[in-house]
Amino acid sequence: MPDPMPAISLVAVPGRRRQTLDLARDIERRGFAGIYMPSRYSNIAQCVGLALATDTIRFGTAIAPIYSASAEEFAANAAYLDEVSGGRFRFGIGVAHAPTHQRLGVTAGKPLADTRAFVEKLKSFDGLGPMPPIVLAALRRRMVALAGEIAQGVLFANASLSHLPKSLAALPPEKREDREFLIGNMLPVCISDDENAALALHRRRLERYVLLPNYRNYWKEAGYGAEMAAIEQALAENRRDDIQHYMTDRWIADNTLYGAATKIRDRLGEWYAAGLNTPVLVPNALHGNQLVALAEIFAAFA
Repeated sequence: MPDPMPAISLVAVPGRRRQTLDLARDIERRGFAGIYMPSRYSNIAQCVGLALATDTIRFGTAIAPIYSASAEEFAANAAYLDEVSGGRFRFGIGVAHAPTHQRLGVTAGKPLADTRAFVEKLKSFDGLGPMPPIVLAALRRRMVALAGEIAQGVLFANASLSHLPKSLAALPPEKREDREFLIGNMLPVCISDDENAALALHRRRLERYVLLPNYRNYWKEAGYGAEMAAIEQALAENRRDDIQHYMTDRWIADNTLYGAATKIRDRLGEWYAAGLNTPVLVPNALHGNQLVALAEIFAAFA
């Protein structure tokens, strides 16, 4: 039996927001599994557009930071999207990271406790209508376990393929086997025959993630302790230019997809075999923007 189609990450870039709705309709027509919007340029607003512009495809936030609005405002938006979309919306939420908290001017609390409290509050409002399925952003096993307890899905970003089975072991077996329980990962992809150039692109794009302590702690858990320790030492010694040196090819290959279209599809099969049911391809192109990268993905899965 062939693997299902992946989902796609889509950003409504200013100046191309109407074009993004056309792209969403094209993604739907081509049979991709879903469309998920990262927290840029108001992904809630983009989801409203998708609810009206598409008919059958699932879509959701990936993610909505829980500190960026009140629980009541989020609940009203989520209920609206659930109703207007006919149940196709997935409400992906997460605590985000320190740079986001600084930008929002908020003080974050304990991730597990704050997430649990947020979900409980979200479900407490009367008169709004049904809530959509809730998907928790997670990296480490305790948040994965919480998703299995209080949510209808879990969404990683830049997860390591080699570590995925251990991460998913924190879920109850019935959740791992339930196709309606979303097990997703925002997975950077670069389709090119020039693998060295694709590796270099992923290395540049992933550098901002290794600067985040939560991600470094995850990759230590995933077996990359030596790489993360070297990066932390470089940061402590103010050697920012050395960081990419410690982002090894082996590490990048474990966290991304790159290469020719046939290799991308084969490697994607390994992610399904490891337990993922909704890989979310994050488009990257060697020569061009999101539009170019999406065209390459469309050709690879035509």
